[in-house]
Amino acid sequence: MSASTHSSVLKHHFDNLEQQHSAERLGMWMFLATEVLFFSGLFGSYTVYRMLYPNEFEVASFKLNRVFATVNTILLVTSSLTMTFAIRAAKLGDRTWLIRYLLITAALGAGFMVVKGFEYAQDFEEGLLPGKYFSTTLKGELTEKGFDQGKVQLFLCFYYIMTGIHGIHLIIGIGCVLWLALEASQGNIPPENYSTVDVVSLYWHLVDAIWLFLMPLLYLAGAGSTLLPK
Repeated sequence: MSASTHSSVLKHHFDNLEQQHSAERLGMWMFLATEVLFFSGLFGSYTVYRMLYPNEFEVASFKLNRVFATVNTILLVTSSLTMTFAIRAAKLGDRTWLIRYLLITAALGAGFMVVKGFEYAQDFEEGLLPGKYFSTTLKGELTEKGFDQGKVQLFLCFYYIMTGIHGIHLIIGIGCVLWLALEASQGNIPPENYSTVDVVSLYWHLVDAIWLFLMPLLYLAGAGSTLLPK
């Protein structure tokens, strides 16, 4: 590595690139730890109420669209793969493929949000909303079967809060990936500084991992339920 490249990559408050990369990763891991604590609180609260009101949560989960959720799972898992390929391209100094993999990753993330938008639209149309817009038809079905509609709406609160917060994190991740693509296009990510891509990938993988928890908690809890007609 030339002296000019070294000086452009190494920040003034670090002794060498290894120290700088270690600090970058440590900082990201500390941030991710706070994110894990935050989502653990949501997951823990959901689990408690799931145990208290198993039938109502099963009924509400059964009403969700698992096709949309499956498509989104495929999109995010694939995006993790392309993000990993982007790290390898950065290590090898292959700027062309680095930019391509980053753009593909961002596109897959954007595709997730589009599918989620269609899913929300269907949920709104079917009245799967807590509060005064809750489906009148579903109210009748729940009353007929002896289920508490308030507890079903509690599930929907968890559903919108958790998927909404996850969506916000994903949008932030898309922005970070697009920023990386811009930096790469300007030649600001040399092989010596591939850790910039590596650090962003840690955040991206966390967002994907959170979805892999949300999928079974929200969508598979009521899969195959016979408590209520679809």
